[in-house]
Amino acid sequence: MASYNRVVLMGNLTRDPELRYIPSGTAVSEIGLAVNDRVKRNEQWVDEATFVDVTLWGRTAEVANEYLSKGSNVLIEGRLKLDMWEKEGQKRSKLRVVADKMQMVGARSGKAGRSTEDGSQNSGPRLAQESTIGAEADGSQDRLGEPAPAMPPSDEIPF
Repeated sequence: MASYNRVVLMGNLTRDPELRYIPSGTAVSEIGLAVNDRVKRNEQWVDEATFVDVTLWGRTAEVANEYLSKGSNVLIEGRLKLDMWEKEGQKRSKLRVVADKMQMVGARSGKAGRSTEDGSQNSGPRLAQESTIGAEADGSQDRLGEPAPAMPPSDEIPF
């Protein structure tokens, strides 16, 4: 039987990341994520929050600890994992997300802002978004130095 375990979530951190290191030296960070949904109940729209615990590993955990804080908007891609343990004779379980990828979304929070020598604020490194689809019709070049193909008029797109 085939299976597929993939989760994509975008929401806000409910608390600051908690960074620690396991004995092998690998960084691990736990974050709480609030994902909001808008549902209609009794003819009124109501905001409903779902709270998800997320585990980040390696450099991703260190980056989260350095640049994210409570309230930061983030996109997480990962997989579901069920943790099971026994405490005081009772079996317990918790479903969480183990992140493979993390993308910071929106404006930087105060944790990333740093003062420069002249007293101005530096928001840290910017995340560059690189488009790999489509090209300008003005004769620009693609990443390999080849002339970029012109995009066909919208009525000629075959799909």
